[in-house]
Amino acid sequence: MNIEAEKISLTKLLLETEDINVLNQVKEILEQGHQKTDFWDELTDVQKEEINLGSDQLENGEYVRYEDYIAKHRK
Repeated sequence: MNIEAEKISLTKLLLETEDINVLNQVKEILEQGHQKTDFWDELTDVQKEEINLGSDQLENGEYVRYEDYIAKHRK
């Protein structure tokens, strides 16, 4: 079934329903689909601080290579 036919089918079902709960649920789903939220906005201030700190440390060369870290702890 193509997208246009599917839209028509759903429209018919919406027009036939008398259940306000169904209509509210469909509305909520459709509204959520249009919201484009950035994951950054959903992080806590503490999480943002930690990410910024890690980014700053990388830029300043303050890191340990994974291979070095693993080798140190395998001894």
